[in-house]
Amino acid sequence: MKKILLVYPKTPTTFYSFDHALKLIAKKSDAPPLGLITVAAMLPESWEKRLIDLNVSRLADSDLLWADYVFISGMSVHEKSFRNVIGRCNRLGVKVVAGGPLVTMEHEAFPGVDHFVLNEAEVTLPLFLKDLENGNPAHVYRCSDFPDLSSTPIPRWELLRMKDYASMNIQYSRGCPHDCEFCSITVLNGRRPRTKSCDQFINELESLFLAGWRHRVFIVDDNFIGNRGKLKNELLPAMIDWSKKRDYPFAFTTEVSVDIADDRELLDLMVKAGFETVFIGIETPSDDGLAECGKYKNRGRDLVETVRQIQRRGLMVSAGFIVGFDSDQPGIFQQQIKFIQNSGIVTAMVGILNAPVGTKLFKRLKSEKRLVDRVSGDNMDCSTNFIPRMDYQKLVSGYRDILKTIYSQNGYYERIKIFLREYKAPKERKERVSLADLVTLVRLTWALGIRERGKRYFWKLFFLSLFRYPQRFPLAMTMAVYGFHFRQIAVNM
Repeated sequence: MKKILLVYPKTPTTFYSFDHALKLIAKKSDAPPLGLITVAAMLPESWEKRLIDLNVSRLADSDLLWADYVFISGMSVHEKSFRNVIGRCNRLGVKVVAGGPLVTMEHEAFPGVDHFVLNEAEVTLPLFLKDLENGNPAHVYRCSDFPDLSSTPIPRWELLRMKDYASMNIQYSRGCPHDCEFCSITVLNGRRPRTKSCDQFINELESLFLAGWRHRVFIVDDNFIGNRGKLKNELLPAMIDWSKKRDYPFAFTTEVSVDIADDRELLDLMVKAGFETVFIGIETPSDDGLAECGKYKNRGRDLVETVRQIQRRGLMVSAGFIVGFDSDQPGIFQQQIKFIQNSGIVTAMVGILNAPVGTKLFKRLKSEKRLVDRVSGDNMDCSTNFIPRMDYQKLVSGYRDILKTIYSQNGYYERIKIFLREYKAPKERKERVSLADLVTLVRLTWALGIRERGKRYFWKLFFLSLFRYPQRFPLAMTMAVYGFHFRQIAVNM
């Protein structure tokens, strides 16, 4: 029997970390490491397994010394913490097994790892485990296949302390049919969306329910609507039945492409199934920028009206935006601000363009001899790993202007008002108010309505949503909490 310690690196404070918001709702991390708890389910049952997520727990030397092997996974944003864990293992003589997107793209950059299990674990992990059993494990395991997901096991939820997290993660599909120049998804997971079976996915939902979870669930697919036929004919009807039987225990979030707005049947089915929010890569209001990066689904449409169509069908829209395309002109910063404000997209994630290893953008810039550094993975540090066409200082200055404008109290609360006006809350959605919710309301009222400067913006939203949009009051307060986090990030840039 072997002892396995699964370690998830620390996420630095960025847009996506939600650190400041989590403090107000008494949580330690937004979501757990789904990859590691899924890998744990692939390991021999007789092996002893522990998980340490550095976003919720400390890693002591005694934890490392307990283990025969430390399994570690992460993304580019985790690189600093990732290397720190590897260094600690090396000093203590503990063997390291590494996988996940960060090392899959450039494993040669990580000395100190004993075994790399790259690409998709359904293929490469069994190869490693077989060689380990035979006493001759190799240094690198990789594959070029994109396997079906029928063998993917139910994650080991029992390894988590669920109360530490604001949401849970689950996966239905991998791969995206689109191929944007800057995106590494198709390199990692391919362009043909591969899905779990309907029964397989519903069983995972049931396992999460039986584990006691009753809150938000993020379906972490690259593009949830990549296979619409299966969604509309199989999965969503099954999710609707399951959600009704379980009295809608989960509020779902996922990532989709903007053309979801063209399919009202799909939108309605998702709302009936319990979906609350969709994240969309809008990237830029500039048609030249969209053409440059291959974001063809976004072209030739009124994007503000497209967003409102989705909001009116009962889904909140959060979105990603990018500045730094070769075609960007000095006016792009005000274009981005105007679009974000008019759209009512409250959670707008804006970053400077980077070129991840393996992407078409990376290859193009390499051929143009414009690459200068590694991707930091931190979408808030003003870095880029290539020489932009626009003067770098002007790019950074304009980027900072965007963030300080859209996340000023005036700009942010104005977007919430626009959203509340456009959004049509579905009848299926039931807002349950628990004692913990009331405690959170008191905590955020103290932080935003008493302690923070500009508290008048909070109180205007409080009473507007309470009396004019009472069904949307919990959403308005949730958005106010997010805004607190974003302001702390923007003010420190």
